[in-house]
Amino acid sequence: MAGKKEFKTILFADIAKSSRIYETFGNKKAQKFISAYLNFLVEKAKNHDGTLVKTIGDEIMCTFPNADKAVKAAIEMQQSIEGDPVRMKKMVTPNIYIGIHNGPVIEEDGDVFGDAVIIAARMVALAKQRQILTTKQTVNKLSSQLKKNIQFVDKTNIKGKSGEFDIFEYLWEEEDITFVKGNIFTPFDLSRKLFLTFKKKKIIVDSENTNASLGRLKHNDISIQGESVSRFHAVVEYRKGKFFLIDKSKNGTYISHGGGKAIFLLQEETRLKTQGIIGLGYKVQSNSPEAIHFCIRE
Repeated sequence: MAGKKEFKTILFADIAKSSRIYETFGNKKAQKFISAYLNFLVEKAKNHDGTLVKTIGDEIMCTFPNADKAVKAAIEMQQSIEGDPVRMKKMVTPNIYIGIHNGPVIEEDGDVFGDAVIIAARMVALAKQRQILTTKQTVNKLSSQLKKNIQFVDKTNIKGKSGEFDIFEYLWEEEDITFVKGNIFTPFDLSRKLFLTFKKKKIIVDSENTNASLGRLKHNDISIQGESVSRFHAVVEYRKGKFFLIDKSKNGTYISHGGGKAIFLLQEETRLKTQGIIGLGYKVQSNSPEAIHFCIRE
């Protein structure tokens, strides 16, 4: 039976640097720690009529009946987590990222689908630690009281969506609430493209197709088999006319620019420049069959 389409506010809350928690404390202790914090965040969502849709690793996805309730839940999450609500030995209270978007969704079999989910997920991916990021569509639905703490941040493109999206931050910490003279925005070159080549496969990343996934699973844009390659290993991402590689793996990623010395990334990101090669899990040479070549053109 097809789900019904309606407007909801989607909130994603993600625990920052969870991979380091696993590395430091081991799987069992880290999982217990992260689970306890996610349960705490769900309770804060419920305080504002939020509904948990699902837990995805170290992240929760919730729906709210309106934008005000979602933002108020986000504020309470950020403020309450500072008080170290889950006290576990030698565990450091984590920071969280939050992304919010209001728009049409389809609810079906307990899950939620639609553009609003995709855009909210993009907001949480762009958020820094302790940030609450949202969109113009959400800001337009907020009460005048909450709009007072909203500040324009930037513009972004979202894969599969035409045009640019304005990004706004809700400033929940007193020291961050500063008068800003207008919306400061420097235009960037939308014509730049990054070409990824692996054997006979070619992928383009640009202002329209803003990211490409690399990894062992076949559904990645570029799939590479190997013991050192993670299922979802890394992402190449377009941001404001620049290109970045974000490692999400267990064994790291090697990047060499223009034949230079390879740099190593593990759960980090770096900007890609002009041209070079990428190795997933191990160093590669230009003529290696596992090498991913990249080239940026205007």
